[in-house]
Amino acid sequence: MPVTRVDGQVLITGATGGLGHSIARGFAAAGAQLTLSGRRVEVLEPLAAQLSARTIAADLSSRAEVAALAERAGAVDVLVANAALPATGRIFKLDQREIDTLLEVNLRSQIALARALLPGMLERGSGHLVFVSSLAGKAASPGASLYNATKFGLRGFALAIREDLRGSGVSASVVLPGFVADAGMFHDSGAKLPPGVGLAKPEQVANAVLKAVRRDRAELAVAPLGLRIATEIGALAPGISGRFQALAGGNGLADAMTAGQADKRPL
Repeated sequence: MPVTRVDGQVLITGATGGLGHSIARGFAAAGAQLTLSGRRVEVLEPLAAQLSARTIAADLSSRAEVAALAERAGAVDVLVANAALPATGRIFKLDQREIDTLLEVNLRSQIALARALLPGMLERGSGHLVFVSSLAGKAASPGASLYNATKFGLRGFALAIREDLRGSGVSASVVLPGFVADAGMFHDSGAKLPPGVGLAKPEQVANAVLKAVRRDRAELAVAPLGLRIATEIGALAPGISGRFQALAGGNGLADAMTAGQADKRPL
């Protein structure tokens, strides 16, 4: 089983968001040498100062900036591909420019970064790629077809490349958060969950990322038990899951999240 130390060189994308902050703090506590990336330098710099990290500003919707980020990051032991934009909304209400940008950031940039960093990892015989997907990458939900597409794609890529890397000393994992309190896209949207649907904590997501590297776990879901069970049912019986979500108010939740995230989607 590949073992990658969590106190090596760690590149975290999407480090300006609340989940990125928690993941960065988790690796810093483990002794990692951090490189934090995101679009907003004014948010990155204070965090970097607290964690003795370096920063690389990058807009992952730009293919040139993705390539530059990989080059400037240098020798990376752990990539945490955490960056994402909200991609909720009915597909017929998104214009093609929005769709292309969301696909670039949420899926293509993660794959491109992994592809660029892998040769160095393979040469050294060690390294780990962690992709932060979502439970939305395992079971579909209304009002989020594009978000589901990118998160399903990221999960599939992570699990398949893990097999391609078997025996090389390099590995890959995918972490699947559900709804998260106090940080992340759901929290930022201001939407309210139906009764009985539980929340995870940002620290639990960070711990799962660290656990994925330390124990070389293929996949880790981060959500209360009930939501994890519902997701497994959704993956196995999507028709039944869809009808249940409609009865439970899934369309209303989707509309609330879309409205709350409207100002965070690409212009």
